[in-house]
Amino acid sequence: MKKQSVHLEFTTYESLSELPANVASLMQEAIIARDQAYAPYSKFRVGAAILLENGAVVTGSNQENAAYPSGLCAERVAVFYAGAKYPGVAVKTVAVTACNENKDNLHPIPPCGACRQSLAEYEMLANNNIELFFMGAEGAIFKSDSIKDLLPFTFDKNFL
Repeated sequence: MKKQSVHLEFTTYESLSELPANVASLMQEAIIARDQAYAPYSKFRVGAAILLENGAVVTGSNQENAAYPSGLCAERVAVFYAGAKYPGVAVKTVAVTACNENKDNLHPIPPCGACRQSLAEYEMLANNNIELFFMGAEGAIFKSDSIKDLLPFTFDKNFL
């Protein structure tokens, strides 16, 4: 038997005002998308904004459905739209924000596992790291330099 460890590194920003201007602007787009989420059942709103290598910004919000699990998360709405509208254009940066209408979410909320896997696919496809910034309703923002930091044991096409 051999024990191994995985080292993950994140940068923490205390507020939106600490972010570089271009990232703060991207997070503001995610906040706007979050406020437009369709979340009548969970009351958990998520917004995502994606900066592509060509400079385009694509946003998405979670879309729920009474027939669970037919809805879709904000991150996947945005990245799938980006892939459809701008095929072959790499994703550079993703900003995600989430809030629950029933309680305060002041701690950074990361993407769910399915969204991590979907974002990892685009990172592998372009063969470049995707910066990910995520936050709760307000407060601190975490930055990851690669989706691999959130999903270190990624399942990819090499296993197929």
